[in-house]
Amino acid sequence: MDAILLCGPTASGKSDWALALAERWPVEIISVDATQVYRGFDVGSAKPDKALRARIPHHLLDLRDPQQTYSAGEFVADALDAIAAVRQRGAIPLLVGGTMLYFNALVRGLARLPSADPQVRAAIDARAAQRGWPALHAELHGIDPEAAARIHPNDPQRIQRALEVFELSGRTITAWQRDTRPEHGLRWSRWALVPTDRAALHARIAARYAAMLEGGLLAEVRQLLALPGLRPESPAMRAVGYRQLAAHLAGECSLDEAVDQAVAATRQLAKRQLTWINADPGWHRVDPFQPQAWERWVATLQTDFQTVSAVTEC
Repeated sequence: MDAILLCGPTASGKSDWALALAERWPVEIISVDATQVYRGFDVGSAKPDKALRARIPHHLLDLRDPQQTYSAGEFVADALDAIAAVRQRGAIPLLVGGTMLYFNALVRGLARLPSADPQVRAAIDARAAQRGWPALHAELHGIDPEAAARIHPNDPQRIQRALEVFELSGRTITAWQRDTRPEHGLRWSRWALVPTDRAALHARIAARYAAMLEGGLLAEVRQLLALPGLRPESPAMRAVGYRQLAAHLAGECSLDEAVDQAVAATRQLAKRQLTWINADPGWHRVDPFQPQAWERWVATLQTDFQTVSAVTEC
C-alpha cells in the first residue's frame, strides 16, 4: 500500500485517531479538508496549532488566502505531490479529513466534464433568482438523485455545475464521475469511521461547536469578514459553522439562533459525508465509538504496512 486514507463524518474522531497513529508510526498527515486550506480559518476548521505541527508533520494547510478559491483538481495535484514527498522521506502518508469530494477525486480520478458555458450558467442563475436554489436542488434530485444527496440545497456553486453538466451533455455528473479512472496507479488502505450511535455523534457535534465558540470562533469570523474582498458569500465563508456566525454578525439572527443553525447544518453535513461513504464499498468501515476500536484498527493496518513493525522497533 502507498498511503492510508482515513475519512468520516465531522466529530467522529478522525484527527484523534491520526495523531495517535503518528505517535506510534512514522507517518506524516496530509489534510483532506476544504476549509483548512484557507489561512485564518483555524478555530472553526479544527486546524492543528503550530506546536502540534512542529511535532508531527502536516501538509496541505494554509494554501490559500480566504479571498481565493481552491478546487478538487488542485487538491489532487497537491495531494499527489505531498504523497510522493512523504514516501521519499521514508514515511507513510496518512490522508485524513472529511471532504469526501476530495477523497473521491483522488481515489477515482477527475471526470473530464464539459467546459463551463456562460449562457447555460446564466440561464440556471436566472431560474435560481426566480425560484431559489432549494427549488433547483429539487430539480437536480429529479435528474440525479445521487448528486442531490451529496450536495446541500444551499450550495449554489455545485448545484449549478451539476445542472450545467446535464444540460450540456445529457448525462448526469454522477455518470461522468462513475466512468472516470485515476491515472496515478497508487494503492490505498482506505478506512472510514462510521459511528452506529448517531445520537452520540450529534452530541459530539454540539459539544465540539461549543468548544470552538469558547476558543474564539466568533472573533475569528469577525476578523475574517474585515479582510478586504472577503464577503459572506465568498466560497471560503460558505463553510459550515462560519456562514451562520457571519449571518449573526450581519444582524440577520441572534447568536443563539446562529449556534442552533450551525449545529443543525453540521449534522446535515455529517449525514452527507456518510452518504458519500455508504455509496462507496471500497471503504473499510469501523465504529470509532466501540471499545478498543483504535487498537483493532492499528492491528489490521499492520497487514498492509508490514515494514512498520521493523521501523518502530529500531
